Amino acid sequence: MTESKPTPATTEPPTLAATVGAKVQRKLDSRRRGAPGVWFGLGTMGLVGWSVVVPTLLGAALGIWLDAHHAGRHSWTLALLMAGLVLGCFNAWHWVAKEERAMRQDLGESDDASS
Repeated sequence: MTESKPTPATTEPPTLAATVGAKVQRKLDSRRRGAPGVWFGLGTMGLVGWSVVVPTLLGAALGIWLDAHHAGRHSWTLALLMAGLVLGCFNAWHWVAKEERAMRQDLGESDDASS
């Protein structure tokens, strides 16, 4: 079986008509969707908050259990609380970055464009 190699894409700049057409289409799509309301913003803040709080509380609960059953010189509670907080912050950062990429993709911008 022979494999066909992909042809290199041409990197011709878009024409003025194509650029204007794309911008008009994005504007029409935006008008159809409407502006996100207050509840959307509060919901987003809630999701980001819970993505930090849940791992932090799970780390603290596991730490309390370990301290009660396997006491040592150092506090498992404090260590796992911090580990849960770091994990939760990373989780929130990852989620926000994914949403930003999706929004940029909806706008038709490239992912590596500097803002």
